[in-house]
Order: sequence, then structure tokens, then C-alpha cells
Amino acid sequence: MLDFQGKRVTIMGLGFFGGTIGLARYLVSCGARVTITDLKSEAELRDSVEALSGLPVRFVLGRHEMRDFTDADVVFASPAVREDSPYLVRARASGVPLATEMNLFMRLCRGTIIGVTGSNGKTTTTSLLGAIMRAATPRAWVGGNIGGSLLPAVEQIQAGDPVVLELSSFQLEDLAEVGRSPHIALLLNLSPNHLDRHGSMPRYLAAKWHIFAYQNSSDVAILTADDPTLQGLASRVPGRARWFSLEQRVSDGAYLEGDRLVIARDGSVCEACRLTDIPLLGLHNVANVLAAVAAADAWGVPPPVIREAVRSFPGVEHRLERVRELGGVTFYNDSIATSPAATLAALAALPSPILLIAGGYDKGLPFDALAQRIATGVQGVFLIGNTAPEIARAIEAARIPGRMAPTIALCRDLREAVQTACCAARPGDAVLLSPACASYDQFRNFVERGLLFKRLVAELPG
Repeated sequence: MLDFQGKRVTIMGLGFFGGTIGLARYLVSCGARVTITDLKSEAELRDSVEALSGLPVRFVLGRHEMRDFTDADVVFASPAVREDSPYLVRARASGVPLATEMNLFMRLCRGTIIGVTGSNGKTTTTSLLGAIMRAATPRAWVGGNIGGSLLPAVEQIQAGDPVVLELSSFQLEDLAEVGRSPHIALLLNLSPNHLDRHGSMPRYLAAKWHIFAYQNSSDVAILTADDPTLQGLASRVPGRARWFSLEQRVSDGAYLEGDRLVIARDGSVCEACRLTDIPLLGLHNVANVLAAVAAADAWGVPPPVIREAVRSFPGVEHRLERVRELGGVTFYNDSIATSPAATLAALAALPSPILLIAGGYDKGLPFDALAQRIATGVQGVFLIGNTAPEIARAIEAARIPGRMAPTIALCRDLREAVQTACCAARPGDAVLLSPACASYDQFRNFVERGLLFKRLVAELPG
């Protein structure tokens, strides 16, 4: 359904990041009669409700009403809503079409889509690639799971405009209904994530694979050459495979050679930039830059434009963000780290002795590898949230007899964790918030968690 004039449209899930706000604005502009429903209260969703003030939108908050799903002409579900929701099940049974904001955008977008997904690094890579594309052309657009929605601007996007989209596994699950994959598609990495939703790694990979599934031979698939699993799947991609690598030369793509990031294409190589040009911390961010370089080169962006965009890239908030130095102790906000793999990357990025703040909502992910790293290379760990006891047990199990183990403290909340870590820190140490877990047990989202951490750090007496 693309004609919404006079149609009764229900949007399930208002949320905090703006996707529904953009969708609602677009639908209202098309003449739809919009109802937005969310189990969270109006007080919890105050900012999002205020963003839609003045629009003829009906809100049903703190509850769902079944008739909004069975008597609608179409229901849009937030990516966070499970497909087996009883409200969606009843809508299907009543013959009501189901849709998503991203699928509608993919149907309407006339631009050329560059899609970015992966277990970690999506937002940084999408933001950097967007900055490179904007340096190359003023007609570049950036959106998707990164926040907000491009739907209100979809009529302004012209054929041939590059549209860089961050795509989550939840969004990708639904692309089968559209039958469209990005022209240039990046799968950055793969590690356990969202298993509470997908149930298993094969199902999680199947969702991610939709980013390639509907490409054709003129499209480009960009993968890491450093993951044997993804290497083995390359023969399945319909498009031309390009690679990025920290560890080896590739014949088509981008790789690290000494201190140079090198582009390989059509039998020739050229330098894109150097490690000293990258303002981001950690080898994992070098991999993100390589992926963005490979995609920008596939589009045809000249290396000097790539280099300058990389040099001037400011990074993204809540991603290994340096917050403050106090008494020789540096505080870092990595609230985006909602999986053990992301926290492992953050730990590897910091050379200083680390006091780690971790824990939160349980997504069903294993903590064994993270616990081993903490047990052998972290000075202290300050745990919060539902997963705190589980992480503590995993660290205890990973202790090596005869080797000094980290201090483990179970804290009531983030405030206590910051204060306790600050008291334990010595000059030269780093206090790192990198939770390895989602935030939903104590916060609305990772942004709220990161903002509170920054405020608490700012309030520490200096």
C-alpha cells in the first residue's frame, strides 16, 4: 500500500530514536489517519510525543487496543516488535497488511542505496561513509537505524543520489517483502547478538544475509576477509564481492599494509590514508574505516577526498568517547557496547590499565570470552544491572590460580559504579563504561545510559 489518503494507519511502537516520528510525519502528509500506540506511558515517551505536537495524530499510550490492529487499513510495526506479537497475529488474521518504516522507504527511494550492517561498528561506519559521500557530493543522504527517518525527505531524493543506510538485523528481516537489497552492501562482522530475539546464530546470520539476498550482478557486496565464516559465504552473494582486511592483502577492496590503508582495484593499488589520519581509537575502528574506504571507492570517490573526510571525522557520541581527564584518570563512554564482542574491542583499544563498568539487560549472549579477558587484563570491574551476578560468576570461573585477579564490585546503579571506580582509580588508569549488555533494565536506551555516565563524570569533584 502506497496510497495513504484517508487510510486508517496504526503505528505500533513510538520509541525514542525518531524512526516513528519521521514515519508519522510522512503518513500525515499523505493524508492518513494515524494512530500511534505504545506500551510505555506518555510520561516515558514525553520527548517523542512533543516532537509530534501539532500533528493530527491519535496516541494510545500505556496500552494497546486490539481494535487499532484489526480495524486498520495497514499496521506499521517498529523493528523492535516481534513478529509473533499477539496484536500482529490478530492483524494478519483480520487481513490487515503489515509494513515497516524501512520497507516503505526502500519502496519509495529513488536514490542508490548503500547499506551497512554488522554486529558491531554499524553507526561509526555509516557516519564515516556518510561524511565521505557528502564530501564527494552535496546530494548524499544518511539515515536508517542510525536515528531518525529519511521518509519525510523521500520526495527530495533524486535518482542517482547516494543514500547511506545503517540497517539492523531487525530491519533486514523484513526486506523479503520488498525484494530489494542495497546497490552497495556492507557486512562488517558477525558475533553473537540479539539472540533473545533471533534464537540462534544461524537465524541471526540469515537476517543479516538479507542485505545481499536481492542484489544482482551489477551490485557490490563488501565483507571482511578476516572472518572465515563470512569468507566461506562469499560465493553465495549475487553481486561482485569486495573485501576489507586488517590482516592480509586483498585483490579487490581495501586493506592495512604497515601504517597505510590501501585500495586495491583492477590490478592496481593506491593509498587511501594512513593510520595517523584516523582520529578514532582501536584496531576495530581501523577495520570500520577500511570498510568505509572500500565502499566509497566502489562508488568512485577519489582517494584524496576519502583521506580528508577520514582526517576530519569527529567520531560518534557514546562510542569510545573520551569524556574527561581527572587527576590523571581518563574516563571513556562506550555505552553503545551492548554485546561482549563490542566490549572486547573497547578493551583492546585502550593501552591504559582499565577499570571497567559493565552489565545491564540480558540479551542471552555468552560472557565466557569477555570474562577471560577481564580476569587476565582488567584491574577492576564494577557491575550493574540484571547481568551483574552472571558476569561476576563468569569472571570467577575464569580466574587463573596464582595470578592477581581483578577486583569485582556489584553496584546498585551506575552512580555507585562511577563513584566506586573513581575511588579505586590511580593516575594513568582509564575508567571505561562499556557494558557488554543492553540498557533496558535500568534505562530507556544506551543514549540515556551514556548521557548519565557523562553527567556523573562531570560532577566528580576535581
